[in-house]
Amino acid sequence: MKVVPLRLKPGADLHGALDAWMGEQEAQAGCLISAVGSLSVAKLRLAGASEATLIRGDLEILSLCGTLSRDGAHLCPGSLVRTTAELVIGLLPEWRFRRELDPATGYAELEIKAQPDL
Repeated sequence: MKVVPLRLKPGADLHGALDAWMGEQEAQAGCLISAVGSLSVAKLRLAGASEATLIRGDLEILSLCGTLSRDGAHLCPGSLVRTTAELVIGLLPEWRFRRELDPATGYAELEIKAQPDL
């Protein structure tokens, strides 16, 4: 695993920034190891909900974890960084993550495959 720090500045869309950053990486799989910072807007799709919930205010990032792939993070667009988002990301070159529609859930879910030996 390769560990990379990343800082997002005020106004950055958390989803868009992670998507763009991951698209620039050679690795096709990653994970968020840690994050601190704040948001002015948080957009979340709660389990079982068809629409995202929008929360505005001075919001602390208390926890942020998950998987990253070249075809998207499991995160709604529209969460905006307030002052900073300081992330530590693990890149997993031996794996490939993709999001594909799962008929059982109706959502794009994570598909995990081992990368062939390089």
